Amino acid sequence: MSSYPYPKVSKALVVQKANSDGPYKFDAVLEEKPVPELKSDEVLVKITAVGFNHKDVWVRKGQYPGITVGSPYGGDGAGIVIASGTPDDALLNKRVLLSPSHGWKSDPVGPESYFAILGSSPVGGTFAEYLAVKRELVIPSPEHLEDVQVAALPVGAVTAWRATIVNARIQAGHNVLITGIGGGVALLALQICIAAGANVYVTSGTKEKIDKAVELGAKGGANYKDKDWPVQINDLLQKDKKGSTLDAVIDSAGGNLFSQIGRYLKQGGRVVCYGMTANPSVTFTMREVLKNHQFIGSTMGSQKDLEDATAFISQHRIVPVLSRVIEGGLENAEEGFQFLAGGERFGKVVLRLVGGESEQSKL
Repeated sequence: MSSYPYPKVSKALVVQKANSDGPYKFDAVLEEKPVPELKSDEVLVKITAVGFNHKDVWVRKGQYPGITVGSPYGGDGAGIVIASGTPDDALLNKRVLLSPSHGWKSDPVGPESYFAILGSSPVGGTFAEYLAVKRELVIPSPEHLEDVQVAALPVGAVTAWRATIVNARIQAGHNVLITGIGGGVALLALQICIAAGANVYVTSGTKEKIDKAVELGAKGGANYKDKDWPVQINDLLQKDKKGSTLDAVIDSAGGNLFSQIGRYLKQGGRVVCYGMTANPSVTFTMREVLKNHQFIGSTMGSQKDLEDATAFISQHRIVPVLSRVIEGGLENAEEGFQFLAGGERFGKVVLRLVGGESEQSKL
């Protein structure tokens, strides 16, 4: 039996065309909508915390495909199941996170059908007080995390897990380079690799972020603004063990990475790219072919990937890094958009919703 009354309406922060000539083509408008009756395969989740992604800012700027006017923002969400279309559902009153991947259940290669991601899309988004979702798309939250931490997981965890464990096949003892440390995906990739027993090196545009990554367990790093940053990474490799090479690179930038780091990547080494913050193209030449280097594109992941990532995070008690927690609910969401657009941060930006559960730290 649910401990919560069934709500009649829900506020949601939705995509609407901007009415002014400001920096954004789309506004984030708070609207009230009726809560639908549940189908037999659905549950109603009371959202207690949501996470921001760069996608949310790109949508505001009109720089993302498939923008759906009227759809809520947000790909990350955590909450409590307060109702179910299935009588006596075991999920009732349970804390859960929402899977952001729709159309990709378990195929290890790619989506089985039309693939869509939560957030400003035809499949909706998480920036709402209540959401009716398919039961199969909710995953029990790790018990050691608060909801604001859980809300930092879905998009970042599934992307980082697929990039590191599924595609790069990271194992204990591997040497891994993660570029652009500081964002939610890169930090979760760092934490997953370290928990798996790998040696992790990072790049960043600031010494402060490199130092913070070292505090989290990285072996060291280099500033990508330095022309000789690949040499610096190799020096760190040799300092740890002479003759060492990189097994894999987890990259979010794109561009001419192979010519920069290829000489320090082992024969058959893998470069997994999940973003293009520096350049929308990647240079791959016959030089890389002759070294059996592999370039692997990696976008999001399957429901199973997220389930596996969540189980791993629970097992190793990984705590996602938060850059800022915004209080006050959906009414204060604009603060998150502005903070994310500012660029400099280390960790995830999360919004705690008004009326969310009162939590004590479980750490």
